[in-house]
Amino acid sequence: MSNIHPSAVVESGAQIADSAKIGPFCYISSQAKIGENVNLIARVSVLGNTTIGEGTVVFPGACLGGGPQDHGNEFQPEAKLIIGKRNVIRENVTMHAGTPKEHFTTVVGDDGMFMVNSHVAHDCVVGNNVIMTNNAVIGGHVHLGDGVILGGNAAVHQFCHIGRKAMIGGLTGIGRDVIPFGMVTGDRGKLRGLNIVGLQRSGIDEHTIKSVTRAFMYIFKGKEDTFDVRVEKARTKFADNAMVMEQLDFIAESLKGRRKILVAE
Repeated sequence: MSNIHPSAVVESGAQIADSAKIGPFCYISSQAKIGENVNLIARVSVLGNTTIGEGTVVFPGACLGGGPQDHGNEFQPEAKLIIGKRNVIRENVTMHAGTPKEHFTTVVGDDGMFMVNSHVAHDCVVGNNVIMTNNAVIGGHVHLGDGVILGGNAAVHQFCHIGRKAMIGGLTGIGRDVIPFGMVTGDRGKLRGLNIVGLQRSGIDEHTIKSVTRAFMYIFKGKEDTFDVRVEKARTKFADNAMVMEQLDFIAESLKGRRKILVAE
């Protein structure tokens, strides 16, 4: 194929769309599936059973689909990585395949940006429109909701879930689940409030944002009752706000999974 540089190594069996471009010194495994208009600029390694969705651009040095850094599961033939459409994957990004614990699968959604040296570990589920800034890393089994932003050098502990449109500041460590629309900063992340700017940029009207803010203050800053009681009462007090209901459902799901919620101090 004219779009494959002669220095690239493409194993027999690889499925590569006619419009895809494979640059110099790339390596493509026999199980790889490369979609339409994918551009692997140079020196990209696509290992194992890795799918890359249409329109995704991958910069030099990225390694996609390598075995998980999970001792004893590094070389599972069933392991796979599924990357969605129109992602931008910058230099030296690593994304690992899954383990038997999560059906051998790591999933990355559409329209994301993964900046220099960011890392997606085994069994993660990454939503659409996610941004991982330089050197941001997520451990195994982490879930990132749609529109999550991780600042530079942020680190998310394995098994944590971060809700939709949450904003995690640079140099922040996350050790508990983060509610949708939350704003977290600090070396050991603390819930500072809501991602108001992100909500405004998403076109959420001021009335809804104020209602979500009131709910946040009641649930996380309230003095009456316990946290659990306030969460239950909030279902009635803010029943007309779908975003608050989303937060409450997220909290319930976290507690059901025996994970801890990051709460405001």
